[in-house]
Amino acid sequence: MGEGQVAVPRYSVVIPAYNEERLLPALLASLDTARERYGRGVSAVEIIVGDNASTDGTAALARAAGARVEPVTLRAIAAARNGGARAARGEVLCFIDADSVAHPDVFGAMDVVLADPRTGMGATGLRFERSSPGIAFCMKAMLPLAQALGIDGGLVFMRRADFEAAGGYDESLLVAEDVDLLLRVKRRCKATGRRFVRLQGVETVTSARKFDKHGDWHMALMAPRMAFQMLFLKERHESETRKYWYEDR
Repeated sequence: MGEGQVAVPRYSVVIPAYNEERLLPALLASLDTARERYGRGVSAVEIIVGDNASTDGTAALARAAGARVEPVTLRAIAAARNGGARAARGEVLCFIDADSVAHPDVFGAMDVVLADPRTGMGATGLRFERSSPGIAFCMKAMLPLAQALGIDGGLVFMRRADFEAAGGYDESLLVAEDVDLLLRVKRRCKATGRRFVRLQGVETVTSARKFDKHGDWHMALMAPRMAFQMLFLKERHESETRKYWYEDR
């Protein structure tokens, strides 16, 4: 991934990954481009892959691309995120999913908002690599909840001290572990007069592979069903969550 100019990175980008050899190269290439365009130099950004017990070539291709690989045996995306964070050296921790592509100007955009002491954490926002009436409907259906919670997705970032004080990701959660952490860190930031900031113009692009496989309207039916199971049928919820989020490759 090239040589840089600083010893201690400004940003540590953590990528949780399980059997992602097909899509991970595009993300790593996009991060390479973003690092090369970053004014502080390539080495101001380190890339860490939390390899969540992959059985394919995920770890090998990540190492070949110059990323650090942190093996994580517990099959939970929260554990993979935490494992990568523990290995990180940067001042600011960033988390992005392996089936995404980062914007080339994302690191400069983060510098701008983090220069304001009122910024505690933030995110780039995201869009799917393709759209359709079904995908657009699902995105619009989720928008009110995201607005009510005051958070967003894509590449999310926070200072290491806030991440550690919040206790990191909850490894007992199989899904929505990212929402859980963001809300806890947001509360900590709010208590110290800081806020969540959504970056403008540097959206993360994420794959539509779930829609490709299950249909563009499937989340409209799945989300209410899984919410009901979470409340009243916990064993069924865990089983379906594992099938959909962990075994569906």
